[in-house]
Amino acid sequence: MSEIQSDDIKIDVETEFLAEQSEPADDRYVFAYTITITNTGGKGAQLLKRHWIITDANNQVQEVKGDGVVGEQPYLQPGTSYRYTSGTIFETPVGTMEGSYEMQDDDGDLFAATIPAFGFSRPGALH
Repeated sequence: MSEIQSDDIKIDVETEFLAEQSEPADDRYVFAYTITITNTGGKGAQLLKRHWIITDANNQVQEVKGDGVVGEQPYLQPGTSYRYTSGTIFETPVGTMEGSYEMQDDDGDLFAATIPAFGFSRPGALH
């Protein structure tokens, strides 16, 4: 689990290899990731957009931008959390994701909650 602190937003990440959905013979490795976003600051903030940079072991990069996460733009009161699970598919048994959330606080100020790289690995892929 990774713990990242940015602009009073704490982000915890958990990853899981989904063997039942993966087809290694076809270079298809499916992973789930669960993210918990906690507002540790003194004012509320809403997640408006996401930006991901997804990189596999062959250095193939995919960039994903969009509104919200899993179809929502959650608002976090101070001291509250929002948790969601999503997924990604790699052509290699290991990869990374990094990015940011565009947030807006109660004063109308926009800020980026940065998410440093976190890894995905099929069990046994790394020694």
